[in-house]
Amino acid sequence: MKKSLLLIAVVVALSSFTIYKFVSARHLFLMERLMGALTNLHYRPVTVDDAFSEKVYNLYINKRLDPTKKFLLQSDVDQLAKYRRSIDDEINAVSTGTSKFEFYNLSVELYIKRLKEREIWYKELLAKPFDYAKEEEFESDYEKAKFSTDEAAAKDEWRRLLKYQVIAKIDEALNRQEKAKEKSDTTVKILSFDSLEVDARRKTLKANATYFKRLNKVKEKERFANYLNCITGIYDPHTEYFAPVDKKKFDEAMSGQFEGIGARLQQKDDGALKITDILLGSPSYKQGELKKDDEIYKVAQGTAEPVDITTMEIDDAILLIKGKKGTEVRLTVKRPNGEMKVIPITRDIVETEETYAKAAILNNGKKKIGYIYLPTFYADFTKNGAHKCASDMRKEIEKLKAQNITGLIVDLRDNGGGSLQEVVEMAGLFISKGPVVQVRGKNDMSMIMEDYNPDIAWNGPLSVMVNRNSASASEILAAAMQDYKRAIIVGTPSFGKGTVQSFVDLDQQLIPQMDSLKPLGQVKITMQKFYRINGGATQLKGVTPDVVFPDPYAFFDTGEKDMDHPMDWDEMAKANYSYFTYIDYDKVKKASELRTKVNPTFKLIETEAKELKAKKDDTKYNLSLDKYRAEQKEWREQNKKYENLKKEIKDFNAELLKVDITRYSADTTRLGRENRWAKNLSKDVYVHEASNILADMKSGDVASMVSTNPK
Repeated sequence: MKKSLLLIAVVVALSSFTIYKFVSARHLFLMERLMGALTNLHYRPVTVDDAFSEKVYNLYINKRLDPTKKFLLQSDVDQLAKYRRSIDDEINAVSTGTSKFEFYNLSVELYIKRLKEREIWYKELLAKPFDYAKEEEFESDYEKAKFSTDEAAAKDEWRRLLKYQVIAKIDEALNRQEKAKEKSDTTVKILSFDSLEVDARRKTLKANATYFKRLNKVKEKERFANYLNCITGIYDPHTEYFAPVDKKKFDEAMSGQFEGIGARLQQKDDGALKITDILLGSPSYKQGELKKDDEIYKVAQGTAEPVDITTMEIDDAILLIKGKKGTEVRLTVKRPNGEMKVIPITRDIVETEETYAKAAILNNGKKKIGYIYLPTFYADFTKNGAHKCASDMRKEIEKLKAQNITGLIVDLRDNGGGSLQEVVEMAGLFISKGPVVQVRGKNDMSMIMEDYNPDIAWNGPLSVMVNRNSASASEILAAAMQDYKRAIIVGTPSFGKGTVQSFVDLDQQLIPQMDSLKPLGQVKITMQKFYRINGGATQLKGVTPDVVFPDPYAFFDTGEKDMDHPMDWDEMAKANYSYFTYIDYDKVKKASELRTKVNPTFKLIETEAKELKAKKDDTKYNLSLDKYRAEQKEWREQNKKYENLKKEIKDFNAELLKVDITRYSADTTRLGRENRWAKNLSKDVYVHEASNILADMKSGDVASMVSTNPK
């Protein structure tokens, strides 16, 4: 009966669409579909009660509605506070069609009102110079900030913020001039302080104009999506509502594919989009007329009327340029010589190569080590025949084997995860059958995901690199290789995400009368938790490397445990598996510790960690120009010693694979980019030490060194 009441209410409301000021019939229906999915499918459904309401309120007010605390007043927050224990009532009333969404409506109304007032303020405050001699402070950490008590206090906070932005620009300009004088660099024009100050305010005005333009362009459906994600965020940090456009972006990012023309763009000051690169093999490359440094002024869909994009945000302009495979887009471009030209391009599938696995050869003076960087566990999320990371990894391994490597490093640093199935297949490249990860779903239903393929792509010594940003699928692979003792794990402790999410399409099974509400979008729901084959969980704890390297952020609170409302750690029974015996852990650890202890770069990293710890709570800036400049000078002098963190390493270098050099030879821009990547690898002290560790290990086929006894 409840559902039918809502359907009737929604159908009746469709003609006028708006039920309340900021809530439409579509919002009501979207909320009901979302809550139904969360209740029925989430691993740990949450009771929607007063306690739930308070959590939603706190998350929304303090971190989502006005996280900078520069718009709302404390009196506004006090008005909203009366709803802190009634949000659950509004949610529960959705199914009857009687929810008034008073809390949400009032919050949007107050925010928009304050937004318009602050927009006037920044123009007024930047119209004249600040008092640069006055000693006062600006708090840069918004989590420490509080809502202003009244309009005068709020305006003063904005004055401090803008003054800080201007002072930073003045300091930058003065430093540039001082360096130019020291080096007798005549290319830098020396200006008076007054001229620099005027220019700094002009740039700050422009930056804030762009900021407010973006805030004013936020659509109601985006605001409501933000509110919905305060509700989903109470279930766990990774359960999230995706509007249709956001889901498409997610799929493209995880697939390394999109439909478009294949050109890299940068927005100029006049609003035109400048072509910075044409991707090899892309539609633009094949068509041949669009060139680097061309500027796009108008975009037309086929023979339709061109649209001027110079007043658009770059994201909106890109949406006009991208489009379905096989459709035509006509770009009105201006050539560097001033010629205007209309260029027709037929869109197609474009691959973003930087998403994919790539390899290099490491030469450390001892042995030739293979290196594969994997930025994410990508898969064919777009269903357009996109790359899959496990098969790409196999291809890179074969290329490395052809160059006679003796060991292999798989770098998962900063890899936030991706496809669960892909990580299982990838683990199978290094073991001959066996469990990879255990998964438990709702109502304690569990399963073991195994590798059933006896083929091993790489049977030699293996190392896996992780850091504090290695999460989810990265932790599954690292944990499996650690439990099997198949690889030595090196780096810093990982993120600690031990949950599995799946997407649910909210348009599914809608009755025909609801078609006009489509598309509703999708919700990514945590439906499972995963566990190591040894029974432990990476949730909250992450993966601790066998060899831990110094970490500049060792004293910072990062990871799953520091997010809002993370799920708990637990464990389950271990799986039945055999382990390898080729790694002498004590020998490897001791040798690495001796090297890192005397390595000046690692010593510097440890010093940096201590200094960052001392400064992490010092988030205030002095707004006296002289004192600000003195503090910044001291900070820059202190940081000069860290320039050596990326210096050349003696007797160590990384080089591209021969087959890749041949492949990139037709695209000099790409070849240059990849060579720079290899050069930076040659300066990476973590990669260098990982290669030393592998060089210390026994070469050969490690498959013959596996124990038959489960442990």
